[in-house]
Amino acid sequence: MHEKERAIVGIEPLPVNEMGKSRRAGSLPVGGAGWVIMAEVSCGNTRQEDKAGRRTSPGQAVVAAVTEFPRYSIVIPAYNESARIPATLADVVACVRQRGWAAEVIVVNDGSTDTTADVVRAIARTAPEVRLMENPGNRGKGYSVRSGMLQALGEVVMFTDADLSSPIDEAERLFAAIAEGADIAIGSRWLESSRQTHRQPLYRQFFGRCFNAVTRGVMALPFADTQCGFKAFTRNAAQTVFQLQTIDRWGFDPEILFIALKRGFRVVEVPVSWGHDERTRMSYIKDGMKMLEEIATIRWNALRGHYRKQIQAMDRASLEKR
Repeated sequence: MHEKERAIVGIEPLPVNEMGKSRRAGSLPVGGAGWVIMAEVSCGNTRQEDKAGRRTSPGQAVVAAVTEFPRYSIVIPAYNESARIPATLADVVACVRQRGWAAEVIVVNDGSTDTTADVVRAIARTAPEVRLMENPGNRGKGYSVRSGMLQALGEVVMFTDADLSSPIDEAERLFAAIAEGADIAIGSRWLESSRQTHRQPLYRQFFGRCFNAVTRGVMALPFADTQCGFKAFTRNAAQTVFQLQTIDRWGFDPEILFIALKRGFRVVEVPVSWGHDERTRMSYIKDGMKMLEEIATIRWNALRGHYRKQIQAMDRASLEKR
């Protein structure tokens, strides 16, 4: 790998003799099948042996275990994120390796007009946990999240924003809620507002609270925060909810929560750390009006019985071959 390219992606490559040749970016097969749990050695300057007796160095990623499919899938929707995505993926991949997660990281490119796709491809060459999905043009955040969640292979599937407003290590809080019996765990900025490291401007807080009040009143959603882009699902819940989702843009969060409750899933709200990013592209006037329109669409879908439709079972083995 060229030094210039390494500087761009910010991720050290995995040792080739540990990694083997992956069938596609995002898979770490051993013996032609299975997913590798990569663990990063982190113990000062001390060299030690891994489970196979190989000598390892601090910071080196080594094979800890093999599973048929990844335990976790992390979906990141991205539109014109060439500036932010290298640091984001460096943080996510480092977290995956340090915690020894069997995980794939799916970046869904939403018709970006910059070099987002090229940057992600470069990163995937050194980080096989990462794979790129391409939308047919700019379709919206809701469309991107739905595509990634339905194509994910993990037992637990989550999505997070490309700016990592909630640090990726906060995902452990969502995973813990699911391990304790939740079908869906949603990050909340307002259950413990003291966890906010950089608050939104007051006008954004005002509009956000107003929208949340509308969703609580019109859609009977009992959550303090519906819009936090940090949510995790069991595989079954994800396949059900996202097959029924219809909203393609910003208003998809209330819809997926509405569907989840309609279908009887247990949804747990989890306080997470969060810091506002000034570079957010959402317009609280233009997009806010559109989201109100989408709430009406959700209610209409419910009256028509759309959310009672039968769900199609999706075979992970067939998804993996795509």
